[in-house]
Amino acid sequence: MAKDIDLKKGELSRHVNKAAKAIADGFIIVIPMEHSYAFACDAFRQDAVRAMHVLRGDPLFTAAQVIVGSVKTTEGIIREVTPEIKGLMKKFWPGMVSLNLRPQLGLSWDLGDNNQLDRVSVRLPKAKFAKALVSQTGPLAIASAARKSMPAPQSLSDVLVLDSDVALKFDNGKLRKGPISTVIEADETGVRVLRIGAVSLEEIQAIIPGATSA
Repeated sequence: MAKDIDLKKGELSRHVNKAAKAIADGFIIVIPMEHSYAFACDAFRQDAVRAMHVLRGDPLFTAAQVIVGSVKTTEGIIREVTPEIKGLMKKFWPGMVSLNLRPQLGLSWDLGDNNQLDRVSVRLPKAKFAKALVSQTGPLAIASAARKSMPAPQSLSDVLVLDSDVALKFDNGKLRKGPISTVIEADETGVRVLRIGAVSLEEIQAIIPGATSA
């Protein structure tokens, strides 16, 4: 039976330890991100990632996003971190910028695309609990805690799942509204902005003058 844990009570470290144990045991949990609640599980547990996609009603070959706790971790899962990519990470992480990058070959994961896309969307979150958790667990696969095409939930009460679907739900109250993340695709051929959100094209071009809008 899923247990709700109030993040506004008790010590952060104890909450993180409980979440990390559930992740290590192969479960899905619900965590607060910057502006909405998300499902999270071990990025390297294919059964957990698959269950998360089923829970959301995702179409086949939908890839989960990955959050990391440091730039160093990113360098372990991305096969080419160019100077441009490093510049973007330094300026906008932690924060609301997602980078679509080429993963290392031979990683023992399947984010939902059967490793066919040769891309992984990766982000270092600013949200306090998520950042502390992923710094302890290593890369986590995440997705909005809502069924596909439904609004991202800002309150835990808006996360409509059965108690048997997730192990723990971490409650940080009603989250404040905010912009979606800016999505950037980067590789050896250049930097392309796929979606404008919290960070503008002009802000990105101040770091990477050659960045274009797709």
